[in-house]
Order: sequence, then structure tokens, then C-alpha cells
Amino acid sequence: MLCGGAPAARPATDETQRIAEQVKAQLEEKEGKTFDVFTAVEFKTQVVAGTNYFIKVHVGNEEFMHLRVFKSLPHENEQLSLHSYQASKTKHDELTYF
Repeated sequence: MLCGGAPAARPATDETQRIAEQVKAQLEEKEGKTFDVFTAVEFKTQVVAGTNYFIKVHVGNEEFMHLRVFKSLPHENEQLSLHSYQASKTKHDELTYF
């Protein structure tokens, strides 16, 4: 984990999957649809005043989405928030800062 920068993508962990699942409803509301498949594949983190998680999620068929999830500092006691996302991604699209 680098302060300010995002390191190379790593395979998703159980924690990454839990984070993705916690913002799934936010994404479904923004997209206006539900996702039967929602599997975190890989992720990057960026330390800011909290942590940005960049997560590649498989959403079915050959479709992937890139999520940017913000986790505030522990003392702020805030919910995870879906900061932004990119749709229409493929398995081979690089996970980058956005």
C-alpha cells in the first residue's frame, strides 16, 4: 500500500469481496439493475484521508465493472461509499486510478 499512489493490482481477498458486497446495492441503484453475479477479481488500494479501494468485479457473462470504494478513517465511523465506477470493462482491462 502506497500513500497517495496505487500499487499493482493483487488478487481479491475475502475482505475485498466483503467490501464489494457492501456497496453492491449502491451500484445497483445507480445502474438501475441487479447483479446475480458479483465477484471481486482483483484490487488496488490507495491511502488518502482513509483508503480508496479500486476493485475489478465480475458481474456475469464476460462483463466486468471497476469500482472505486472509499473507506473512511476508523475514528470517523462512516459507511463504505461507492465513490465512482466504470462499466463495460473486460477481464483484461487494467485496473487504474479513476
